[in-house]
Amino acid sequence: MTPARPALLAAAAVLPALAALHAAPVISTFGPLRNKVMPRLAGQGRPDHIALTFDDGPDHLSTPHFLRLLDARGIHATFFVLGSMLVRSPGLAKEMAAAGHEIAVHGWHHRPLLMRGPRTTHDDLARAREAVAELTGRPPTRFRPPYGVMTAAAHLACHRLGLTPVLWTCWGEDWRKRATFRSVHDAVLRDLRGGGTILLHDSDCTSAAGSWRTTLGALPQILDTCQARGWQVGPLHEHGIADDRAGCQLLPHRTGTR
Repeated sequence: MTPARPALLAAAAVLPALAALHAAPVISTFGPLRNKVMPRLAGQGRPDHIALTFDDGPDHLSTPHFLRLLDARGIHATFFVLGSMLVRSPGLAKEMAAAGHEIAVHGWHHRPLLMRGPRTTHDDLARAREAVAELTGRPPTRFRPPYGVMTAAAHLACHRLGLTPVLWTCWGEDWRKRATFRSVHDAVLRDLRGGGTILLHDSDCTSAAGSWRTTLGALPQILDTCQARGWQVGPLHEHGIADDRAGCQLLPHRTGTR
C-alpha cells in the first residue's frame, strides 16, 4: 500500500459523515415534525399572538401595497428580506423600518444553503445582515433560510452573527401559479394555532409571476379570521421568542474569515 492510500481511505470514510452532519438540520424542513418537537425554530410564540411574516422582498412594485394595507389595519409585520432585493430599493427598506416593521435576513441570494459550505454560507448571511443594518440603522436579529432549509453551517453562521433562525408553523402556498385568495387563506388557517407564525410573500421574485397580488387579496380575510379568533397579529419581536444572542457573547465578526 502506498503512503497516500491510507489517507485517501480515511478521507473517503470521513467525507460522507461530514456531508451527513452538514445536512442533518434539513429534518426541520418537515413542518409537522418541526412544529411538534422544534417549536422555537418553527416560530411558536405566546398563545394569544400570531406572527405575520413575509419573504423575498422588498420589491418596489409589490411591497408598498402590503405596507399600505398593514398601515390601514394598524398592524406591523416581520419582513425577511433578500440582500439582492434590498440594494435595489434602499429607500423602501428605510420606509419599512421607519413604519415600525421588523426587517430580518433571508440571505443575499435566494439559493439553497444545502449546496453551500460553511464559508459561503457565512459570507452570504453576513453580507445581507450588514446591508440591513446599514440601511435601517438597526442590526437584524432573525434569519430565515431560502426554502426553509437549515444546515449545520447555517446554524453556525447564525450563532456567529447574532441571528436567531425562525421558520414558520403555517404558510399560504401563495407562490403557486394556481393559488387563489381562498386557497391562500385556507392553507394558512389549516395549520394555524395560537402562537403560530404565518409565512407569506410580498414579492414574486422567486414565485409565479404576479402571485403577490393573490397574497395581497387574501391578506384581509386572514387578518379578519385572526381577529375573530381573538389573536393579536404582529411581528416576531412581539411574539415572545427570545433571540439566540440573549445572554451570550457573540463571536467577533469579520466577513470572509474563518
